[in-house]
Amino acid sequence: MKNFNLFLLILITFTTFGQNKSNFSLLGKTKDISDGTILLLQNPLSNKFIDSTEVKNNTFIIKTALSNFPTKIILWRDGSTAKSIWVENKKMTFDATDSSFQDAIINGSITDSLATQLRKQTRELKSYEEIVANEIEFVKNNPNNILSAHNLSIMANVFGKKKSTELFNNLSIENKQSHYGKIITNFLNLKLPETPKIGEKYFDFSMNNQKGEEKKLSELDGKVILLEFWASWCLPCRKENPELVSTYVRFKKLGFEIFAVSLDENKENWINAIKKDNLNWKHVSDLNGRNNFAALIYNVNGIPDNILIDKNGVIIGRNLRGEKLNKKLSKILLKSGIEVKQNKNGTSIRVSKSIIWKDESGKELNQSEVKKMLETKMYTPHLDTEKNIIVLKKS
Repeated sequence: MKNFNLFLLILITFTTFGQNKSNFSLLGKTKDISDGTILLLQNPLSNKFIDSTEVKNNTFIIKTALSNFPTKIILWRDGSTAKSIWVENKKMTFDATDSSFQDAIINGSITDSLATQLRKQTRELKSYEEIVANEIEFVKNNPNNILSAHNLSIMANVFGKKKSTELFNNLSIENKQSHYGKIITNFLNLKLPETPKIGEKYFDFSMNNQKGEEKKLSELDGKVILLEFWASWCLPCRKENPELVSTYVRFKKLGFEIFAVSLDENKENWINAIKKDNLNWKHVSDLNGRNNFAALIYNVNGIPDNILIDKNGVIIGRNLRGEKLNKKLSKILLKSGIEVKQNKNGTSIRVSKSIIWKDESGKELNQSEVKKMLETKMYTPHLDTEKNIIVLKKS
């Protein structure tokens, strides 16, 4: 395992590799992959790796004992390249000789062929409404296929309770009793409010942080809040975290805060990811994975996702990332005469003379008094862009 990817080892804990032979096998052909490269087989339901194989002469074979068929697995080449496959208890093939690893052609699985057809249809559709309608039609027309239960478990909050109940009732008994069927049942039994839209007041909720302390979103009222949905196992989330850290450092002193909701199930993985990525903001999770209560309230279909809330509690944006988020925050938090820059020593704030400085009692301060108080390092500046003042509060 000389080329074993340590990032994956840290990200998700291994279980014992399955060594028993079964009717499931995957014979693979690749291109441009070095001999000795280790491919990892992951169970997405547990987010754990269950087997591994080594590439030799751009070929590999996996034989793994699985308890249920058809079932979804993820074959990882590295920390950013993977292929989702619906496997069945028969011999299957993986061919990436004329394509990228993630676009490999899979043969031997009716379920995977159906999933591939559906993905192709989705790519050809022009609008989100068409995609949703196509998904509904698929689930309706394939009640006996596990793919319908899987897709409905993901899309139920998009379809709405009425349509989801109708589709669920049409599923086979096996699908209703499957892991995905239980997810759908839990969703249908939840009493959820209407998902708040942009321009509406956010819906408050409470959840435990890493220390087991209950925290409410409303505890951050008066700040500009980014309600961030992520998970330790979400590679796109982890990839974006450094930029989000930079945004947080840049705008925190101006009244910006992040309230991060994790869709993790494993508490240790969640906490380790927070530490490893240096995420020094507010964190909560109910450890219910994709069934996270807040994610259901806010109709989160995929992560990373986020909702931007202004200081009055009104939702003003969704899924803002990178420069788009920075520009939005600059517009909200910065006024003429205030400039925020990042340098090697941290973040600097340049304030024009028109800004009024005050202490906590409301007394207006001159430049000499401000300088003396800041030099003690006992006071933190708090900017109020509405009143155009900065209040020095004791740290």
